[in-house]
Amino acid sequence: MADTALLQYLEGFLTAERKAKFTDILSRRTRHLTVAIQDVYQMHNTSAVIRSCDVFGVQDVHIIEERFSKRLDKNIAMGAQKWVDVHRYTSARACMDKLRSTGYRIIATTPYNDSCYVEDFDVSEKSALFFGTEKEGLSEEILSEADGYLKIPMAGFTESLNISVSAAIILHTLTGKLKKSSVPWGLSEEEILERRIDWSKKSIRSIAHILERYNENQNR
Repeated sequence: MADTALLQYLEGFLTAERKAKFTDILSRRTRHLTVAIQDVYQMHNTSAVIRSCDVFGVQDVHIIEERFSKRLDKNIAMGAQKWVDVHRYTSARACMDKLRSTGYRIIATTPYNDSCYVEDFDVSEKSALFFGTEKEGLSEEILSEADGYLKIPMAGFTESLNISVSAAIILHTLTGKLKKSSVPWGLSEEEILERRIDWSKKSIRSIAHILERYNENQNR
């Protein structure tokens, strides 16, 4: 259970504008859709996907690092990694099992089969959108176990898009559909409280000292 007293204490160090910004952004955040990235080699692609998640209100990104690790370029992410929760896995199996255990369908993005076009995708169920490596795409393990497939319609000679471009197009389309639907897509009150505490900590200089002082006052 998040600590409302701690939040009240931390928000005493924030401006009214900052607190209002957090409230506004969190009112538009979702965990109904989430994103998973498998073994992306170019770190700027991972970072750009995280940035797109922040822009379109997706709270969580799941990064599978079986072959390549630490694929995050802070300059490209533009600080988005502070506001989006990044979860790391050493195998596709661990990622899929975790997401399924929390109620997500595994949706593989691929242009090479009879995938559902993004504008026709049903957003009523919780869905984890999987994106693969720059050249090979998603692994056979994920493709064979996916609950559904998704693609962007293309009208040219090129058969695929850069992963970061694909993610931005798909997230823009699906979050737009979701927010026009009757699906209860927003964060819970508890989740909002947890994010407010976390974001407040990330916004305050000398936070370690401030938390130490708070704990001392609580123990008196």
